[in-house]
Order: sequence, then structure tokens, then C-alpha cells
Amino acid sequence: MIFTNPTEYAIRGLAELVCRADPASGRMMIDDLVDGTSLPRDFLAKIFQKLAKSGLLSSSKGRGGGFWLARPAHEITIMQIYEALEGPACSDRCVVGLEKCNDHMPCPQHDLYKPIRQRLKDYLNTTTLADLAASLRAKQAWQKMRVMVGTERIDAQ
Repeated sequence: MIFTNPTEYAIRGLAELVCRADPASGRMMIDDLVDGTSLPRDFLAKIFQKLAKSGLLSSSKGRGGGFWLARPAHEITIMQIYEALEGPACSDRCVVGLEKCNDHMPCPQHDLYKPIRQRLKDYLNTTTLADLAASLRAKQAWQKMRVMVGTERIDAQ
């Protein structure tokens, strides 16, 4: 879609973390997080390390370790995730890829894309991880997948 693969995986992984982490500690091991999803383990681990360096996540190694949110889910916006991975000016880039594109030197799509860019930025700045997690929990497909993953774990034991 509009996000790079790392940003898309980060958003999906963080939403899963909010939904599935241990309620007491908020922690989750990366292996448990990717279990039952199509998220790539090693790639997501690198992305989560970058998010930890940016201050969105905290982490620790070893027993009792894992990843957890550095702030409450309702305080982390999609824009913060996006900028942590893509850089602070990522949402202001030219839609056709020109290096210099602004109101004084517009590209051919500048005037058409400017209101779309603003709506997108508004969405990214106002939608939080808590919003994503609530939406994810409400989706029937996600709930069905969680039941299937739980059933597989019970069968394996």
C-alpha cells in the first residue's frame, strides 16, 4: 500500500503486541508474537530493535525478556511509528519522487496530492496503537485465527 514493508510489518506487529502481550507485564517474546501470523520473525526482530532505539518499544534479552511498549498504546500514533522507520520528513516527500517539490516549485501532481497528503497525515497523527488493537480485536478473521492458533497449541501438547 502506501507504507514500506518494514513500516507495514511494524504496524502489524505492534498491533499484535498490544492485543496479545501478557496483561501483567505487557511483554512478549518475538517468537510468540509471530506465531500464528505471516510476520517474518527475523525481519520483525530487526524492526522492533529499531523501534526500541527510537523509544517506542523497550526490550530485554533472556528469561522474562521480550518486547513491550515504552508508553501506553493510546500515546503511540501510526505517524510516530512511520517516522521512526522512515525518517521525520517521510510524509512530506513528493508524490512523483522529485527532490524539490513545494508550493513554489510544484511537481505536476503537487496541487492534486496536497489535500490527500494532509488527510493522510491527519489520520496517521490521530490513529493510535490502541485504536488499531481495538479494531483488530473486533475483526472476525483475527478472532478466528486466534482460536485456531490456540487449538493448535492445545493439540500439540
